[in-house]
Amino acid sequence: MSETVRVYHNVRCSKSRSACALLQEKGVALEIVEYLKTPPSRAELAEIVRKLGVPAESIVRTGEDIYKSDYKGRSLSEDEWLDALAAHPILIERPIVVRGERAMVGRPPEKVLELF
Repeated sequence: MSETVRVYHNVRCSKSRSACALLQEKGVALEIVEYLKTPPSRAELAEIVRKLGVPAESIVRTGEDIYKSDYKGRSLSEDEWLDALAAHPILIERPIVVRGERAMVGRPPEKVLELF
């Protein structure tokens, strides 16, 4: 496959590592973005959720301390959630795999194969 697939990846996450391994086994060329080291911009986040076809709130990791202290129980607009994700990339669900105009959250990791 000549097409490069972007993976928003956290090396410490077993699900993220599994999704990358599955794609590499299929011969998919991966562009790995370690989003905690190189966070996506707010504009990139807006594009990712558009490709996922979901609201930004649905890719928020609710188990993170920053979520519990700053966002739990709050009703935020789409723009406010995008701002929160941009400000605190630890809140971004992982992995997110983007192929062309489509994207998928790799939970479970096998779900990313639906992009192919």
